[in-house]
Amino acid sequence: MDEEADARRAGILLHVTSLPSGRLNDDARRWLDFMATAGLSVWQVLPLVIPDANDSPYQSPSAFATDPRLLPRRDEPVNQSDFEEYCVKHAQWLDDFALFQVIKRRYGQQSWVDWPDPWRHRDTRALRTTREQAGAEILQIMQQQYRLDRAWTRIRGHARDLGIELFGDVPIFIAHDSADTWSRPQDFLLDDNGQPTHVTGVPPDYFAEFGQRWGNPHYRWDKMQADGFAWWIARMQRQYELFDMVRIDHFRGLVAVWMIEAACPTAVEGFWEDTPGDALLARVHDAFPNLHIVAEDLGIITEEVRELRRKYHLPGMAVLQFAFDHFADNPHKPANITPDTIVYTGTHDNDTCAGWFSKLQAHEKAFVFQILGTEPTTDIADLMIRTAMRSKASLAMAPLQDFLGLGSKARMNTPGVSEGNWRWRFEWDMLPETLPERIRNMITESGRLYVR
Repeated sequence: MDEEADARRAGILLHVTSLPSGRLNDDARRWLDFMATAGLSVWQVLPLVIPDANDSPYQSPSAFATDPRLLPRRDEPVNQSDFEEYCVKHAQWLDDFALFQVIKRRYGQQSWVDWPDPWRHRDTRALRTTREQAGAEILQIMQQQYRLDRAWTRIRGHARDLGIELFGDVPIFIAHDSADTWSRPQDFLLDDNGQPTHVTGVPPDYFAEFGQRWGNPHYRWDKMQADGFAWWIARMQRQYELFDMVRIDHFRGLVAVWMIEAACPTAVEGFWEDTPGDALLARVHDAFPNLHIVAEDLGIITEEVRELRRKYHLPGMAVLQFAFDHFADNPHKPANITPDTIVYTGTHDNDTCAGWFSKLQAHEKAFVFQILGTEPTTDIADLMIRTAMRSKASLAMAPLQDFLGLGSKARMNTPGVSEGNWRWRFEWDMLPETLPERIRNMITESGRLYVR
């Protein structure tokens, strides 16, 4: 990373859907103005992709397409020459995505593995017929993606003018029912009917007796490596166009992945299989030397994972809510946080700090204050934010919910619970007039006020 990236900075985690309108409109520009006034120089969002039926942006029908629900209600008209240039630039994924969406509509949103054979197996004549019959519909989908791209470009320009970096998120795995698996089945471990032979997850641990069975298809890493990781490079090119920084979720999977036979209902029976993450990161680094990548290295991490992260000078993550155990070497403890780390009070998968603290027993609360080396306080969220700011981490992050001191009702996601997540939004009147000054003072006192 360059000197600018190494500067001590502070940022905020807030997905676009948590804006009052949930769209890339004046709310997003007003939000960036708020951040600039508060001295916050990094805005982290969740994946901008189309979410699944439960609103999760981590299971999407496309690794490339943007969620149409983010589109401003009032948008600029399509510039035909720009649109044609956009289509050429994004031809690698755009045509397949539009076709995928149209065919899914034709067959009642069924998974592509349940489509009639000509469309499931991408018969040339069948796809040509669909393009001819649904030309207007395909054009509308493509123009929608173009307009979303232009809307985000305007937001990114405003952020750049304010000295704010945009921080995105890349789920390492892809949903089975996606345009990516349908258009490139050779890149995934699928049988002749398109069904996964092995699916993703993690083995049993202290937190999950039967492990976690995520169910995504695994990549055929040998095929991907043979073509120079073309799909991954295209995917990271897309991230480079959208963001200044990107987090690779489940970075551990670039060293080895947990392979679960598709017939297994849990993650108990599985095995680790090595992946060529080193070769992939080398290709990504060569293609995008200015893209700052963050490794999501939470959980049980091996020395091989740490070595890979260090080799490419990627910052890892620490989460203060994980700091309060009796192990002196816990990397989440404030005293153990290093400059090559991004520290969070909590992530989108954690309860809010106030909600988390309220569920602790009295002796556990006392231990929190002991670890933090402070007298008890009624504002745990403020204390956690200040602790993150004072740490040695290069970047200190907190969700807006923690800056507002909100409880569990404002939680963004509860892992393992399929319904009721991803829906929290704030309203402008929830932000006290004194909030920007309070945040700016914290940032200034901790030496994190970034000036270009």
